[in-house]
Amino acid sequence: NENRMWGDAGYLGIEKRDEAQDLDIDWFVGCRPGKRKTLSGAAAQLEKIKASVRAKVEHPFRMIKQQFGYSKTRYRGLAKNTERLYLLAGFANLVTCKRYLLA
Repeated sequence: NENRMWGDAGYLGIEKRDEAQDLDIDWFVGCRPGKRKTLSGAAAQLEKIKASVRAKVEHPFRMIKQQFGYSKTRYRGLAKNTERLYLLAGFANLVTCKRYLLA
């Protein structure tokens, strides 16, 4: 099965929800922060892996919001907002790969 979904503790119980019943997805959902503190051994390693995957996915969005100022919505139409988001995602890729491009 190649369908994997990674989520934070807000997605706990997603496999029980009606809209997710018919989906063929492996869910990798992190546990609540209070429970994570009590874990040790292999369970703690698994939670660390889940968190690292989420961090890799969320980092470009942090860059778009903080470095390029896309934290507030501008009401300029769906097409213009979509194009701006595509442009900022491209800029985020360039900033991320800057060290490889300059080498």
